[in-house]
Amino acid sequence: MAFARRVHRYVYADYVALEQTSSTKHEFLDGEIYAMAGGTEEHSALAAQVLRILGNAIGERPCRVHTSDLRVYVESFGLATFPDGAVVCGPLEQHPPSPVATALNPTVLVEITSDSSEEYDTGTKLEAYQTIPSLLDVVVVSHRERRITVHSRIEDGRWASRVASPGASVTVKSLDARLSVDDVYRGSAIA
Repeated sequence: MAFARRVHRYVYADYVALEQTSSTKHEFLDGEIYAMAGGTEEHSALAAQVLRILGNAIGERPCRVHTSDLRVYVESFGLATFPDGAVVCGPLEQHPPSPVATALNPTVLVEITSDSSEEYDTGTKLEAYQTIPSLLDVVVVSHRERRITVHSRIEDGRWASRVASPGASVTVKSLDARLSVDDVYRGSAIA
């Protein structure tokens, strides 16, 4: 006789309790809790370059740039995650069940891919992000090659993608920020 393996499903409160005591960041998706891998020096440098450019583009707008320490909650997917960067324009809308800053209203999200996250970052996670009503742009920076993709919400609510490679740039429309591939990858070992 075969027995079905019982899978434990967590509730959001379990995730919050774990996050309050853990030194490791976790994501919560569909009743599962996933430990997030630590980033590399290259990953960190790419994220810092993109966030610097976005921060400089904000000017006098009522926006703030955040590092990967800001959790974002995607209500439609039940996803709590730590993107590599975020821009929130206007007051941060806090996710009530979360005891620490957890944004519901990012304007821009940034992901730097890795071997372990690339498929997720450009698939399920991107799909989840695109359901956030306030979100206007998602920046995805490749770890495999010098390539930046910006996904932008267009007038009718659909999304359009633009890709830049070496020698080119792509614009984050919501901030009118130009991301030059050569600038973002300056000093990088990625070919």
